[in-house]
Amino acid sequence: MSYISLSGLSAAQLDLNTTSNNIANANTFGFKESRAEFGDVYSNSLFTNSKTTPGSGVQANKIAQQFHEGSSIYTNNPMDLRISGTGYFAVAKDKLVPQQNELTRNGAFHLDKNNYMVTSNDEYLMGYQVNKDTGDVLSYEASPVNIPAEFGKPKQTANIEVGVNLPANGKLKDPALFDYTDPETYNRSTSSTIYDSMGQAYKMTSYYLKDQTQANTWQVYYTVTDKEGEKPINIVGGDATAGSGQTGHTLKFNNDGTLASINSGQNVVSEPLGAGANPLNLNGADINQTLSFGLDAATQFAAPFELTKFDEDGATTGFLTKVDFDENGSILGTYSNGENVILGRVALVRVANEQGLDKKGATQWDTTQESGDKIWGESNKGSFGTITSGTLEQSNIDMTQELVDLISAQRNFQANSRALEVDNQLQQNILQIR
Repeated sequence: MSYISLSGLSAAQLDLNTTSNNIANANTFGFKESRAEFGDVYSNSLFTNSKTTPGSGVQANKIAQQFHEGSSIYTNNPMDLRISGTGYFAVAKDKLVPQQNELTRNGAFHLDKNNYMVTSNDEYLMGYQVNKDTGDVLSYEASPVNIPAEFGKPKQTANIEVGVNLPANGKLKDPALFDYTDPETYNRSTSSTIYDSMGQAYKMTSYYLKDQTQANTWQVYYTVTDKEGEKPINIVGGDATAGSGQTGHTLKFNNDGTLASINSGQNVVSEPLGAGANPLNLNGADINQTLSFGLDAATQFAAPFELTKFDEDGATTGFLTKVDFDENGSILGTYSNGENVILGRVALVRVANEQGLDKKGATQWDTTQESGDKIWGESNKGSFGTITSGTLEQSNIDMTQELVDLISAQRNFQANSRALEVDNQLQQNILQIR
């Protein structure tokens, strides 16, 4: 009897430990509860009657993990990720050995000093490289996810395409009197940013005036502002000539407001801009940086002045301003130069038998022969779940049920203690018989 009671005490203690561990991890992100499973012990010999043998106690068969999903908690951190459905994140302790990785449902990630996405234990999140144009995964060979702090080399401005409506009832101006410092000598102006070959930005301003000397005709002049201030620039081959000698574009319109012609000087020339950069060239054949300024989409309708189109191909180096994730696990980087780039895709892993996973602590598991090998995939495809940004998976602990289990394990412990006490008392009574 004493051995039976001792096995009951041991089982009750194991049940208490398991329940206590569940309760202790109620606020651990991605934690999965465990359940103590027991079996009876039965043994008999040739000299016993199996019909009257009560059994030999209880034994622990397994601490089974319960992998059902926990509830969601919403955060303001886009790097907090949750998997809704099947799958695990893969994390590696050593970024140089990404093949040695473990699995987790805890999606609380952040950037380290080298801009790698890591866990709170500084383990590296695994992801895939993607085609920058299509966003498709290139290979399921996972590597640590790195978010570049900078993106793109400087790109000097080569083309600007502008669409503008110039009002048909605009006030007539004399081109001979044009002065970009005097707003009374032109009708309207627009500004844009251009870049030299070093990525230095400059303001380029276009000035529009309705020519009083020619019907349905507008003149366009240009300036560039650098650290020395605003200076006029000239169109090579331009036929719009101001009183100062500055040349620009001449736009002639048909009676229906459509563009009839534009002078052949399509580019613009200025002095060299930034130190060490290629000089900005607005149509000069011998200067390195050529800028084409297109006005083919210009109109003259009886409507207010309006900029209807603006396309520019220049850019400076961009610095990371924001990171987002879509439902496919794609990592979207936003940079200060206006570039929005798909930087990679978060890798997901599943196994054939979750109960066979080996617990490693820190809400991580490793595969075993019982679980089967890792099956790599991606969010929202096949049998894999969907990644949600700004959300974490809470522990799947049901606190009410755990407290009930705690009371039940406590009662079992007390009952087995009492049985052991009774057995001890019986043994003492037998020893005292004379």
